[in-house]
Amino acid sequence: MSSTLRQISQHTLEVEGRYYRYYSLPRAAQQLGDIARLPKSMKVLLENLLRWQDESSVTTEDIHALAGWLENAHADREIAYRPARVLMQDFTGVPAVVDLAAMREAVKRLGGDVNKVNPLSPVDLVIDHSVTVDHFGDDDAFEENVRLEMERNHERYVFLRWGQKAFNQFRVVPPGTGICHQVNLEYLGQSIWHEVQDGHEVAYPDTLVGTDSHTTMINALGVLGWGVGGIEAEAAMLGQPVSMLIPDVVGFKLSGKLRPGITATDLVLTVTQMLRKHGVVGKFVEFYGDGLSDLPLADRATIANMAPEYGATCGFFPVDDITLGYMKLTGRSTEQVALVEAYTKAQGMWRNPGDEPVFTSSLALDMSTVEASLAGPKRPQDRVSLGDVPRAFQQSNQLEVNQAQKPHKAINYSDKGQQHQLTDGAVVIAAITSCTNTSNPSVLMAAGLLAKKAVLLGLTRKPWVKASLAPGSKVVSDYLAVARLTPYLDKLGFNLVGYGCTTCIGNSGPLPAAIEGAIKEGDLTVGAVLSGNRNFEGRIHPYVKTNWLASPPLVVAYALAGNMNINLQTEPLGEDKTGKPVYLQDIWPTPEEIAEAVQQVSTDMFRKEYAEVFEGTPEWQQIKVSEAATYDWDDGSTYIRLSPFFDDMGKTPKPVEDIKGARVLAMLGDSVTTDHISPAGNIKAESPAGRYLLGHGVERGEFNSYGSRRGNHEVMMRGTFANIRIRNEMVPGIEGGVTRYIPGNKQLDIYDAAMQYQQDGVPLAVIAGKEYGSGSSRDWAAKGPRLLGVRVVIAESFERIHRSNLIGMGILPLEFPQGVTRKTLGLSGDEQIDVENLMQLKAGGTVKVTLTYADGRRETLDTRCRIDTGNELTYYRNDGILHYVIRNML
Repeated sequence: MSSTLRQISQHTLEVEGRYYRYYSLPRAAQQLGDIARLPKSMKVLLENLLRWQDESSVTTEDIHALAGWLENAHADREIAYRPARVLMQDFTGVPAVVDLAAMREAVKRLGGDVNKVNPLSPVDLVIDHSVTVDHFGDDDAFEENVRLEMERNHERYVFLRWGQKAFNQFRVVPPGTGICHQVNLEYLGQSIWHEVQDGHEVAYPDTLVGTDSHTTMINALGVLGWGVGGIEAEAAMLGQPVSMLIPDVVGFKLSGKLRPGITATDLVLTVTQMLRKHGVVGKFVEFYGDGLSDLPLADRATIANMAPEYGATCGFFPVDDITLGYMKLTGRSTEQVALVEAYTKAQGMWRNPGDEPVFTSSLALDMSTVEASLAGPKRPQDRVSLGDVPRAFQQSNQLEVNQAQKPHKAINYSDKGQQHQLTDGAVVIAAITSCTNTSNPSVLMAAGLLAKKAVLLGLTRKPWVKASLAPGSKVVSDYLAVARLTPYLDKLGFNLVGYGCTTCIGNSGPLPAAIEGAIKEGDLTVGAVLSGNRNFEGRIHPYVKTNWLASPPLVVAYALAGNMNINLQTEPLGEDKTGKPVYLQDIWPTPEEIAEAVQQVSTDMFRKEYAEVFEGTPEWQQIKVSEAATYDWDDGSTYIRLSPFFDDMGKTPKPVEDIKGARVLAMLGDSVTTDHISPAGNIKAESPAGRYLLGHGVERGEFNSYGSRRGNHEVMMRGTFANIRIRNEMVPGIEGGVTRYIPGNKQLDIYDAAMQYQQDGVPLAVIAGKEYGSGSSRDWAAKGPRLLGVRVVIAESFERIHRSNLIGMGILPLEFPQGVTRKTLGLSGDEQIDVENLMQLKAGGTVKVTLTYADGRRETLDTRCRIDTGNELTYYRNDGILHYVIRNML
């Protein structure tokens, strides 16, 4: 029997007296041909296929297809990718663990062994999405917010503590530690993984999937990983390969250096705008060029983090000397750093100066041309030069729904005995927050230095600005303190509020009552400025209509200016103690000042803070949990409920039924995000979810957020499509989660209409425009529609993760034919929809959809099935990926 490529490629690597088995790409190249100019990210995929070759899930043809990608820089082939580990945050992690616990219940009911439901890959869950900025602007803010977090989330934390004991290979990083991506970058990520297999120490690239779309931040460390839905992540940790098409790879060449006064945030907003325009959805992006030689790893992490914003699967930076320097700084062992260097050089994965891999397409940026920028008012890719912000704000204000009715008047209000005036354009939130920038010492030190200069000149934050500082790890607090910058940030109200995502995820907390009252009274269009990566409508705060992404120092500057209508390049931020105007350039720190501050970041800080990363506070350690293999569900809980997804599941799948007489639940436009679809942020008392909680004895002050209640399907299905900024074209001129229930033409909340249709036995459809499901990888954006009765989504195009999640929940994604849209068809939402011959469905095939208009006219379309691979088709025929996994276990 001839040797497989897997066997041929096995080789031994000696590193400082230790011997590692590995799967050598140069050895495999003897059979595959020259692969030297493959992109480095593709070499990681190629190694993965070699290591897992079994002629079943991974075949010789798969490996040859990936190596042959070089011929056309493209390959039409599905492959099975097996990441080394899974990363979760708690918003997505809790429902994933709920599903695992529910799977154990299903396996128990069907007579199987519940202990088979266990992660087969290591899983790390970091609790970072649950802290809310209730308290701010004083020394007690952090302690008060943590206390409230523990109180509100006790049920969830009990459940996660149970999961930590019940499941193998499942670790939890407790609350108050840091943001999952920063913990991953500073501690969990290894660049090269090694473990004992069959008596040999085996080395291979560190790879992962994560339940947060910003998992791509780890690409800065040469680690291939990206965000998937919670549904896909659960399958990955249960041993299922991630099914994917061999990707196109877009090369992004960086040259030059950033000018003084320009930050990594400005760079990433420019990169994001360029790549969105180029079109990289579903593709890998790999950075190369001589500009990388001087680009710090924290800046690389800023760029890699925002891959979801430019639409790519990943934003990959190959390993080089800067990678090794960062690993040393963050306390990785000498042995680990030596292994990373030796392995990547042996495999041709190391970045050498002058490397020019083959790419599907490429674009280039001279970093010296980057300008100071923000992005807004509602999309990360909408970059605005700093001087153009007032014009961009005014244009967005003119586009407001019901603009004619806006009173446009300034509102006087009283706060703490002082009289103030709030106007359109007021900055009411200024938040240094999120993983994108709080991993980066240069921009955080710049914010601290700017604050210091402002305070010394006598500038103060405007009284209507809610300011906050939420670092990504405790190391940030250490280095700001050592640089003696913390007192100045505190003086301007940027006190520590927590270690977590906070404002960027929608946990901005309430505005002071007087501010909220003034916004409502004047129907004012106000702004939030945050150092985050997401600024979608309705995400940051329900009363803040425009949201702007900016670097941490610009966040501080806008807190001083207090209004989006001020041009920070030409107008003063305020006056000094003598009444002299102070401009942004007067307080912006020099490159030398920033560099001197950054030099104070030390390895000891990382080693100290990560020494007990899994320990948690005494309150966390004191949580008592059951030792049982199955969870003791509490019927009275409003946080954790046994999910219904497996209730009717049998040992074999039922035949796929055609969709007949479906009604349209919602008809939506372009760029509808998972934030629009999936519940996020505050729960309004008058909403279906609010009414449910009130009916279960939960007081308004204890509602918490949708994210914190993701383990309760009753809350989440009621919040699906309930975003306050969603625009359902079936009810023109209205914002919010309402629709028309066609019998009787009644206007109802989307949830109420869906329940009425379920009683009628009527299946549902969603119609949409381009980029349906862009944004975060929210599993509830697929789970919620499934529970509402949605069977099919017909859109002009889909974002990658959401399309996959729909299939994972048994919902059929279809694309309109080229040039055909809901508008060209004249759809109103009154139509009935038939989708037939679903038993003959083919991946990527044509599906006939018949529309019956209200007047009886019929039209048949040849839509494109966006089930792209054979594995995805198998999942769909099983009514979802988790059903398939359970049946395999049985």
